[in-house]
Amino acid sequence: MPEKTTVNPGSVAGPGTTGDTVDLAAPGVGAAAAEAAGGPANKPRSLGQDAWRELRARPMFWIAGVLLVLLIVMAIVPSLFTGADPYHADLRSHYLGEPQWSHLFQVDWFGYNKQGQSVWARTVYGARASIIVGVCVTAAVTVFGGLLGMLAGYFGGWADALLSRVTDVFFGIPLLLGALVLLQAFTNRTVWTVTLGLAVFGWMQLARVMRGAVITQKQSDFVTAARALGAGNGRILFKHILPNAIGPVIVVATIALAGYISAEATLSYLGIGLQPPAISWGVDISAAKDVLRDAPHVLLIPSAFLSITVLAFILLGDAVRDALDPKLR
Repeated sequence: MPEKTTVNPGSVAGPGTTGDTVDLAAPGVGAAAAEAAGGPANKPRSLGQDAWRELRARPMFWIAGVLLVLLIVMAIVPSLFTGADPYHADLRSHYLGEPQWSHLFQVDWFGYNKQGQSVWARTVYGARASIIVGVCVTAAVTVFGGLLGMLAGYFGGWADALLSRVTDVFFGIPLLLGALVLLQAFTNRTVWTVTLGLAVFGWMQLARVMRGAVITQKQSDFVTAARALGAGNGRILFKHILPNAIGPVIVVATIALAGYISAEATLSYLGIGLQPPAISWGVDISAAKDVLRDAPHVLLIPSAFLSITVLAFILLGDAVRDALDPKLR
């Protein structure tokens, strides 16, 4: 005989039921009850699904996400935000022109710089260089540092000792100092040379994080089982260990991206990063320092966008960290 049970009020049988009898052996009843309780029957959620579920419940994630989407769209299609030419200069009419608020979408909403160029147009177009540098440096250090960390953590022994000592040597060189020295060798510094300068001295932290995560995961039972079934080192690393060790790396990379954007602005401010006629927030902040007392808006607008971008990436990194770490939930 099929097993029957009595459903108490307020249970999965639905509101208003009192003492109804449900046949658990009936087709579909167990699956329906499991779905009503929070998901499909016998289908556990993955780490990514759990993280996404946590992220959706965090307001800071949505605030950071909206800001970053706007900034990325601004970097990709700046013409959606301004119709002005960021290179057009009119010293006769617009030298240090103050912001004009008479019309919401006019070109001089944020005033003009000492070259008579629209501050708003240059701020919009400057997002492209800063975000490209931040994203490309993060991608480069994640791939390179992550690969070295995986090899050191998985193989151990002399490989770990050698790669760890190389990492320690690079750790002794400050990021900005190393980038300053390296970029001095280039007479024409573009987005890609600045990316190279920051990536060469920025991969060490990601390597250490990946190494620690791989050392932890390689001692797991599923790795032992995969090795017993004859899986090779490559399959074990990329099919079994990497998906379980990538969480801390994603968190560190997201937060580090904000630091690389700040580093690019710092290098450009010092005259070692991007140089005119290139447009970036660091270049405009450097040019505005000489007229800070007479026209503070020329400095404040690109500085505000730089701060908002860095803050958005930091908030996103914090939200991802909290979602991926079960201890912080």
